[in-house]
Amino acid sequence: WTGGRLLIGMYTFLFASLAFAYFYLKSNNSGKLWRPDGITAPTGVGWAIFAIVVASALLAMYGQWRMRSGSLVDWEVSGWTAVFGLMVAVGLQVWQLTELPFFPGSSGYASCFIGWAVMNIILLLGGAYWLETNLALCIRLRKIDAEDGSPATSTGPAAQLFRANVESCTYFFGFMAVISTLFWVFFYLI
Repeated sequence: WTGGRLLIGMYTFLFASLAFAYFYLKSNNSGKLWRPDGITAPTGVGWAIFAIVVASALLAMYGQWRMRSGSLVDWEVSGWTAVFGLMVAVGLQVWQLTELPFFPGSSGYASCFIGWAVMNIILLLGGAYWLETNLALCIRLRKIDAEDGSPATSTGPAAQLFRANVESCTYFFGFMAVISTLFWVFFYLI
């Protein structure tokens, strides 16, 4: 539980540095090179990435809510769907980098966008990996603690740690949705 909050803190500082660079370069606009000719990243792909990340976060939250109700299968289905969604978002983000109408150092916007895209890939892969390991642990716990109940309801220490890990992972997914929303606004709406 605490490790998840510390991880969110580390990612917050990482993305805060990018937000600072974004607003500093935008306000400075040296030589009118913040965004020459109004260039922008492909907005359709950006919208798709944003929508998939937010939908995956909502699925993870829904799955945890269902697990608290005792429905482990609903959590597993929503978890695997969220992992698949994040992998699709990562694939779209990588593909988007190959289709950009600008080069990485061509403007302040381009530099910030490339930095965000790389950080976003790292963020999404980290979230997908964490959720996938929780799903794998659930399968393992179901086989080990079959006589004590499911990992969603068991009173055993392994199941309690598992539920705390799922809660922290779900909190991290909420953080991913917030970060995706903020930077979607920065790069596609402003």
